[in-house]
Amino acid sequence: MTATLHVIFGPSGAGKSTYAQNLARQEPAVHFAIDDWMARLFAADMPDPIEFTWVMARVERCEAQIWSVAAAVMAAGTSVVLDLGLTRKGDRARVAEIARACDLPLQFHFVTAPREVRRSRVLARNEVRGETFSMVVTPQMFDFMEGIYEAPDADELMGALVSEST
Repeated sequence: MTATLHVIFGPSGAGKSTYAQNLARQEPAVHFAIDDWMARLFAADMPDPIEFTWVMARVERCEAQIWSVAAAVMAAGTSVVLDLGLTRKGDRARVAEIARACDLPLQFHFVTAPREVRRSRVLARNEVRGETFSMVVTPQMFDFMEGIYEAPDADELMGALVSEST
């Protein structure tokens, strides 16, 4: 059986983390979540208000390390589930290009939900702090992420598995 690179993307609060954890258990696969890495490595130092360049520099560092470990996992024959956010089209295109260049079987998974459902989930997750909780996402952080999110177009969704909740 060939290892597959499963890449989860969608807006904040869509259910990406839950979807990714469930997929990793089903496959089985090793799950890598950018939120976990960012929370553990950088949350204590996050500036208030959030500075986009500060966050993105650390996201890039985490992604580089995740890619390094994920490549080793796939080379050992185990599938990987990447939950990196990938809020911008360019980010998703970069992942697709890396997969092509490395000849990795790739499956995109788009997870989405209506904005108010997502906002409610994020605020509830802050309170409950359940299995998918990695750090508090304030309403300001949610709005910030909404401002940089780029929804996929029809071409980008071609071949992707789509999961929409209400």
